Amino acid sequence: MASDHFKKALELARIHNTRSPANRPRKVVRRLDDSIPYQNTPGEDFRNLTYKHTRIQAISPEQLRENRIIASFPDEPNSSQFRILRTQVIQKLRENNWNSLAITAAHSDAGKSLIAANLAVSLSLMTNITVLLVDLDLRKPSIHRYFNLDVKEGIYEHLTQGIPLENILINPGIERLVVLPGSEATSNSSELLASREALDMLDEIQNRYESRIILYDLPPLIGLDDAMVVLPRIDSSLLVVEANKTTEAELGQSMQILDQHPFVGIVFNKVDQLDIHQYRY
Repeated sequence: MASDHFKKALELARIHNTRSPANRPRKVVRRLDDSIPYQNTPGEDFRNLTYKHTRIQAISPEQLRENRIIASFPDEPNSSQFRILRTQVIQKLRENNWNSLAITAAHSDAGKSLIAANLAVSLSLMTNITVLLVDLDLRKPSIHRYFNLDVKEGIYEHLTQGIPLENILINPGIERLVVLPGSEATSNSSELLASREALDMLDEIQNRYESRIILYDLPPLIGLDDAMVVLPRIDSSLLVVEANKTTEAELGQSMQILDQHPFVGIVFNKVDQLDIHQYRY
């Protein structure tokens, strides 16, 4: 049975969804090709993609397991949870003609980055979908570590030195998945994310990669303004709740922050000592 603060989380999500911008009348903005964002033509698939300008750093299956990236392994007990989450996310994006999703949490160490990495891998297993995973947690970039990527230049260098995006994109050897990694941790991340360079980067990602699902790993919500800076530029958000640690007050604060933006749902992480045991929408 879910604990009392889990029940409170579900109630907060229900209240949010009744007044969320996603459930209000909204102007339909047609994309350049007026197509479903992540499947340009019915039946199209992206098998055997060739990356001409994206660097490839392949991670082995053994390293993926060691790093707890288990979404692609059917024999892993929790991989099915990511497939279910994937289906829920795809349905929500398709219903609203969205192609980008922010993944965040109330506080650090809730497992949001691990959820983001596993969800990205799970989505990339679909042959009609390509995925871009963007590490916008500039205070504590970690996505590259889950894929054992050797990152010399990342988003920080793009924003501060003008390194072109195509020079920092990496394919981790997983078909249909590209990572835009962080590199150097910075304490002035909110200022960087509010800069003209960052806003231009988000616009470029959205326009250049409109045929992909774009996942953004954002910093935590409580005590920081980083996520608030970029959420208006992202189609929707997903909140990761850590079992037995995220408090009711933190949930309330998080939902207040997310209240002005389209919201997909809540993922309960680390339930009964499992990375993912259950989640609710």
